[in-house]
Amino acid sequence: MSVCLLRVDDRLIHGQVVVGWGQTLNPNRLVLADDHVAANRWESDLYRAGVPDDVDVEFVTINEAAGRFEDWVISEERTIVLVKGIEELLQLCSGTAGVREVNLGGIHQSGERAQRLPYLFLTDEELTRLRELEGRGVNILAQDLPNTAPIPLGDIEP
Repeated sequence: MSVCLLRVDDRLIHGQVVVGWGQTLNPNRLVLADDHVAANRWESDLYRAGVPDDVDVEFVTINEAAGRFEDWVISEERTIVLVKGIEELLQLCSGTAGVREVNLGGIHQSGERAQRLPYLFLTDEELTRLRELEGRGVNILAQDLPNTAPIPLGDIEP
């Protein structure tokens, strides 16, 4: 499978992704799937600046990502796909059957979110929707860095 990581991280491209995951997974391509960033050249350029020159970067909308996801899965290019939140993840998953595993990375405090792990804040509704997604066959793991143990969704307290 050439999508080596589908990560939910509200910071999108940053050091943990580029250095931590990038050095471990050695991707050829990094896809940032976000409607706002895809439409904003200035923000795209800012995120692109944080990625090594030997890694291709694409900025696509969530719907574009859903339409291309299965092509990335069968591609020879090792690809990391990033979305910023649970809503974006669910939108992506509703548009493709290709998602098999999700990494919950940094999702920070916002609104009614409760802390589930040091780096993971989720509302009860988000947790319920993730469990529904898992019930449809998607493996969901929380893991901030590749050298930490992944935590299955079922082990995250409500």
